[in-house]
Amino acid sequence: MSGKQRREQLLDIGRTLFAERGYDATSVEEIAAKAGVSKPVVYEHFGGKEGLYAVVVDREMQLLLDTVTGALTGGHPRELLEEAAFALLDYIETSTDGFRILVRDSPVAQSTGTFASLISDIATQVEDILGLEFKSRGYDPKLAPMYAQMLVGMVALTGQWWLEVRSPKKAEVAAHLVNLAWHGLGGMERRPQLVGRRKS
Repeated sequence: MSGKQRREQLLDIGRTLFAERGYDATSVEEIAAKAGVSKPVVYEHFGGKEGLYAVVVDREMQLLLDTVTGALTGGHPRELLEEAAFALLDYIETSTDGFRILVRDSPVAQSTGTFASLISDIATQVEDILGLEFKSRGYDPKLAPMYAQMLVGMVALTGQWWLEVRSPKKAEVAAHLVNLAWHGLGGMERRPQLVGRRKS
């Protein structure tokens, strides 16, 4: 196995163990044993458990950020909201271990970033879209950053909940998220339907 292949193997094993047990309950010994190598090999590649964890977190944060911001490509604001909700739920569904790692608190969060900082990065992308929409409707565009944080936070926390329950289905969760965000509590539709192309 080449050095690059070994590094990827250790990252995969570490990612799985950190997701299952958390940072504190995972040891370098366990990572090395699962990889069939000695502890010094893990230290050689990452300098220890903290270094391995930092790389895993950085990769997951970038993947989630790319997934959500990639969905914000244009169209009606309601469709953009649907796409953002779907993007987060898609990430949770396809990268469950990664999402579990991101939403856990970690002792190395200050060096790798936190889920809150990631959500803030995504909100920054959304605030530009909201600012234009606010301006066109006569609302104060200076309020867009606050609304962006609210919307993205609502989607992210719902995603954390859905990670565990996985019910109702993804499309229904997305429809209800958009229903609340789009209509507000006072204008909720009894049976919200998605209006964009995406239906599942």
